[in-house]
Amino acid sequence: MKAAERAELFRRLAAIDPEPRTELEYATPFQLLVAVILSAQATDRSVNLATKALFRDAPTPEAIAALGEEKLADYIRTIGLYQTKAKNVIATARRLVELHDGQVPHERAALEALPGVGRKTANVVLNIVFGEPTIAVDTHIFRLANRTGLAPGKDVATVEKKLLKAVPPQYRRHAHHWLILHGRYVCKARRPECWRCAIRDLCAFKDKEES
Repeated sequence: MKAAERAELFRRLAAIDPEPRTELEYATPFQLLVAVILSAQATDRSVNLATKALFRDAPTPEAIAALGEEKLADYIRTIGLYQTKAKNVIATARRLVELHDGQVPHERAALEALPGVGRKTANVVLNIVFGEPTIAVDTHIFRLANRTGLAPGKDVATVEKKLLKAVPPQYRRHAHHWLILHGRYVCKARRPECWRCAIRDLCAFKDKEES
């Protein structure tokens, strides 16, 4: 995809949704961090259903740590891999209290040192909480980047690296959400809804769906 086409792609996505937001529900940076950890291999909807009661009863790192793994697991057992996630969230909450005064750190290295936090989760937090122009490549973005020709690559790291170069500077702040939401609701995995796609003419995908 040429530079002019990439710019037009993001211009159109920005026109549709100028201020995109995550669909995860949270009130604080810590709650966002927990929600993103829980969202691995799970839908945002399922996470929101579980965290509604959790964040009501235990909204802070101190409160989450005090729950312990078993009680936390009771709140999130409807989410896939809930036992492992409970272990990681408890460990992360304790580490935040012990090392960061209960605050979510701004530094990537400190974020990725937290249990259950990898590069993708760190990218989400850095982007949403701290406004950094990072791109967290999930399954939707990986599919979209390859299908459209925007930033093709065989692995997540390659796609992320290419996207950071491909996205025009003025669009990097929100590129993460534009791509996720477009991949989630329009450029779907099994049957992309090409007939209502705003970037159809820019897309390199050959087998476009007509209806």
